[in-house]
Amino acid sequence: MAAIHIELGDLTGYDTDAIVNAANNELILGGGLAGAIRRRGGPSIQKECDSHGPVAVGQAAITGAGNLPARHVIHQASMAPGGRTTEESLAKSTKAVLDRAEANKLKTIAFPATGTGIAGFDLRRCAEIMLDVVCEHISGPTSLKDIYFVLYDEEARSIFQKVKRELLP
Repeated sequence: MAAIHIELGDLTGYDTDAIVNAANNELILGGGLAGAIRRRGGPSIQKECDSHGPVAVGQAAITGAGNLPARHVIHQASMAPGGRTTEESLAKSTKAVLDRAEANKLKTIAFPATGTGIAGFDLRRCAEIMLDVVCEHISGPTSLKDIYFVLYDEEARSIFQKVKRELLP
């Protein structure tokens, strides 16, 4: 069974098969995490996004990772530009990310707390939805061995750890 890790850190520095970008459905790497991915990863990521986008809210697209340590970026479209992440779009887009990981036979993936930055989604509800979708996914056959949630501050890490304990006693 895949292991779920809850960590504090900089997602753009993770050396995994893929990191997940909290994306808009236009796949425009603007501010927040997407902007950090663009700055650190270089222009090739946005160029690939332009060839994939737009995608429907609730879907995901995979690109190379440019200059990032990861091999791929999976862009989790949980909102439209200037919009908000909803419970439904977060659940659907998290599943879409996992489907992309499976289609590419990835073994390691690192998620952010999608939607909790620019999109303003509630942090605890984010943890509940994302961890629930991940737990359901790994309860069946999967290529994934390690799933990381890489969080930007101690409050987020603590909330994700608490929700993980509640879901996986």
